[in-house]
Amino acid sequence: MVTKKFKRLVQRFFAADQVPAAPRRYTRDEHNINQRFVSRHAIKVCQVLQDHGYDAFIVGGAVRDLLAGFKPKDFDVATSATPEQIRPLFRRARIIGRRFRLVHVVFGREIIETSTFRGGGKNIRHTDRHGRILRDNEFGSQEEDALRRDFTLNALYYDPLDEVIIDYHNGVEDLKNGVVRIIGDPEVRYREDPVRMMRALRFVAKLDATLEESTQAPIQTLAPLLAHVPSSRLIDELIKLLTCGNAMACLHALVDAELDRPVLPLLREVWEIDGGEAFVALALARTDARVRANQGNSPGFLLAALLWPLLRQQWKAIVDKGQHSVPALHEAADDIIGRHGDVLPIQKRLQADMRDIWFMQPRFNRRSPKAIRKMLAQPRFRAAVDFLQLRAESKEVDSVHAQWWMDLANAKEPARQTMLAELRGSTRSTRNRRRRRRSKPRSS
Repeated sequence: MVTKKFKRLVQRFFAADQVPAAPRRYTRDEHNINQRFVSRHAIKVCQVLQDHGYDAFIVGGAVRDLLAGFKPKDFDVATSATPEQIRPLFRRARIIGRRFRLVHVVFGREIIETSTFRGGGKNIRHTDRHGRILRDNEFGSQEEDALRRDFTLNALYYDPLDEVIIDYHNGVEDLKNGVVRIIGDPEVRYREDPVRMMRALRFVAKLDATLEESTQAPIQTLAPLLAHVPSSRLIDELIKLLTCGNAMACLHALVDAELDRPVLPLLREVWEIDGGEAFVALALARTDARVRANQGNSPGFLLAALLWPLLRQQWKAIVDKGQHSVPALHEAADDIIGRHGDVLPIQKRLQADMRDIWFMQPRFNRRSPKAIRKMLAQPRFRAAVDFLQLRAESKEVDSVHAQWWMDLANAKEPARQTMLAELRGSTRSTRNRRRRRRSKPRSS
């Protein structure tokens, strides 16, 4: 009786086809995860929790990436302990979250996000009129938690002490076969959290996978639901999409599914500009290369590159009307960020990074030692030089000019002083030649 009632509750509130069967367990010889790539701090969190009698596993994207051969960017832990039970066990830990409370366990610069297994009762789940979950603070069992995960390849639990993977939804097989499949009824799950539609497309591009038919079917219809998601979450998911290692494919998938309109409203306008799509492709190809080399990427730089073709066109139009170049650039930036912000407000810190990168571009034309020293003191100088290189590669500026600035950015201080001294000498000789040309011949 209890089992039947539980099944009905699960089907009603999670839109799942059935309660998960007994999970499949994969041993070390079967999954071949290399422990060297597992965060020692995540292992420490699991060990402490297990030593105190709680279940604890590394979960989600970290397990997926380890199985797929990627180095995870961060590690999350799921446990049977509540936030109040977790926090006293660690020297630096704090409880955060309103929609669902969890604990951040801090180890220097690394944060291990530790959450309690989620349950599924309706009394504490609050949704808006579109079905999006607004608050959900009920804890539950590991089986319930597995039902709450979004995709099968994210519903994997890795015990780093026993080196065993627990799989409730055949996520390992889906990952092996290159299939992205949502857990439960796709429409209900997308309505619960519309950002899942963006994640589905990101996983397809990152893993070179295919989207399962029923998982794909409602996306285009439900795309307008993204307009009701907080802009901060959309921006965060957009940055993840652009840094997944196959960013241009993600953008094309967004356009095909019509998810670009609430997320990147100016993207199609950028691509319609002559050379606009090629510039974006060039910028994202560089980003993909940095991702593959495990190097960081600046979100402000990415957004600056995405909107640059539109900004450049607007900038030229204002200059053609007689406005001075620098004020014209500022006016164009205000217009572009404002138009984009009408639909998806960009966070102020990202706006500041974008403006610094854009506004330094005309300053690269002034190669006086005094102006250069001011440029070197700017915190976004290196990002602006990288952006100049991008413009040179797209034939927008002279490549020799751009390479000089890159050499200066890469040089150590003594070499920089030498370059500035050579520049000062060449500037003086040029001035002397000009003076000799302008001098009048002496009268007899």
